[in-house]
Amino acid sequence: MAGRGELVVSFGEMLIDFVPTLAGVSLAEAPAFVKAPGGAPANVAIAVARLGGKAAFAGKLGDDEFGRMLAAILRENGVDDSAVVFDAGARTALAFVTLRADGEREFMFYRNPSADMLLTADELNVDLLKRAAVFHYGSISLIAEPCRSAHLRAMEIAKEAGALLSYDPNLREALWPSREEARTKILSIWDQADIVKVSEVELEFLTGINSVEDDVVMKLWRPTFKLLLVTLGDQGCKYYTTDFRGAVPSYKVEQVDTTGAGDAFVGSLLKKIVQDPSSLQDQKKLEEAIKFANACGAITATKKGAIPSLPTETEVLRLMENP
Repeated sequence: MAGRGELVVSFGEMLIDFVPTLAGVSLAEAPAFVKAPGGAPANVAIAVARLGGKAAFAGKLGDDEFGRMLAAILRENGVDDSAVVFDAGARTALAFVTLRADGEREFMFYRNPSADMLLTADELNVDLLKRAAVFHYGSISLIAEPCRSAHLRAMEIAKEAGALLSYDPNLREALWPSREEARTKILSIWDQADIVKVSEVELEFLTGINSVEDDVVMKLWRPTFKLLLVTLGDQGCKYYTTDFRGAVPSYKVEQVDTTGAGDAFVGSLLKKIVQDPSSLQDQKKLEEAIKFANACGAITATKKGAIPSLPTETEVLRLMENP
């Protein structure tokens, strides 16, 4: 990756989350909603930029007020939006997100189809993809054509140009026609990634086993991987490489809203990896990078909404120095 710069290109969906003003109620009981920009790949790009890294977002938005607002938010946060395209015939996706009393989330989506699903391979910014040091993506962009074909082509372009491929499935069961199709399509591109991050919920979904023991995790390991991560919420993270494995505890914080915490973790870790790719082969360096990422995720969970909660480097170092 020498000479490729440190650009992280994040591909997929960006949308508006509508979050209840009152936590711990159902959507029907919510007295009002606050709009919050979201979408995991966009959150990852902004997480990288917020920490001073180089990030770009690639995807499609509706040519509407929300879509233009989201593109402006990318730019305001220092994210390159030259790979964002607009669709005049489809709306920007919306998601209503309930915050349960414990800070966990439930989703109801409005995308039938939304603009992000209509991105075509011809609309990809090939020059930008070829400059990526890391190309990061989720699985929501695999659900429907033509976006699925655009996603697969973007992976090919980035990989051929020498990028590391980073995959966070970011399972949203409500968006898939069935659990079986979700599992099949999520795993259909599994072998092509270099870095994969799953939550413990996704680990159980993909393996069918309710356990985070190493023998279960290794069912998802592929010899082509450079790094496999299992995030365990406030319990931290387990990591696996070809030569070593381990666990890194998280930081104890008062959780308010876990939205974006996983994206903050991924973005901060990718920023560390592009800064020093040797951390993938050096256990001490990798553990330091994961500690930093755990701190980013923890801080993000202490505030409402994803993007406003993503921390700066100063905030992260302050938590790490005074856990």
